[in-house]
Amino acid sequence: MGKIHRVELIPAQRRALVLEHIRLKGSASILELAAGIGASASTIRRDLEELERKGYLERSHGGALLQRTTSPTFEPEAEIAAQFSRAEKSAIGAAAAAMILPGEAVIFDSSSTVMEAARAVARRNLPLTAVTNDLAAGQVLAGSDRIRVVMLGGTIRPGSLTVMGEPVQNFLKTLNANVALIGIHAVSGGYLSETTLEIASMKRAMISAAERVILLADATKLSHSAFCRVCEVTAVDVLITDSRADPADLNQLRDAGVEVHVVALSASPE
Repeated sequence: MGKIHRVELIPAQRRALVLEHIRLKGSASILELAAGIGASASTIRRDLEELERKGYLERSHGGALLQRTTSPTFEPEAEIAAQFSRAEKSAIGAAAAAMILPGEAVIFDSSSTVMEAARAVARRNLPLTAVTNDLAAGQVLAGSDRIRVVMLGGTIRPGSLTVMGEPVQNFLKTLNANVALIGIHAVSGGYLSETTLEIASMKRAMISAAERVILLADATKLSHSAFCRVCEVTAVDVLITDSRADPADLNQLRDAGVEVHVVALSASPE
């Protein structure tokens, strides 16, 4: 890994880079990570200690490796999750935005990949009605004077900008949107799955409220399962993912009737 020249990386960005490097190589030494990221060995050591404490990885002599068995309820912090696969998420979000038509009513789920779609939609400045339970996405979408933003009301989930709860789900039952842009923690075995019952229930409500469901999931989401099922993959109309995805996983989704679009960096979706 060549040295990455960055100025004043915030801890979440630096720790995401640490995890991404370890994910690609399986393990890494402190000196290797320090040289690659451009941080001191002491800073990397503290990062590894914090990431181990929170269940992301296991320490080894002079370095670290990924957690051998990840809990199905494990969920990365929002700040760190937003830094994973950033280029892929941006490309996926742009491809999703290109599928939205003027005048549509669109549900924007609370996820880092859907957030990229919200940014791309706002740049397109289409006349839309946008419905979201994500405070940050709502702010981005409201930056366009042609988008009417409907914020779903409820309780803000601790550690995030996601609005959850029964009021949100009850309101979704009264809607009939054209499209739902949905993020997910995992897709495997013919099911979408999430880390908590509350998140799974919220996503089911969004899926039920839309005529067309577009799932935004980078390749890292396609090879494992999380704690609780959201729905069968047959509830999804379109999957947008990136070119790192295993072709066998994509073929299984196609066989289930899902329209699969694969995006490459700096390229249009296939």
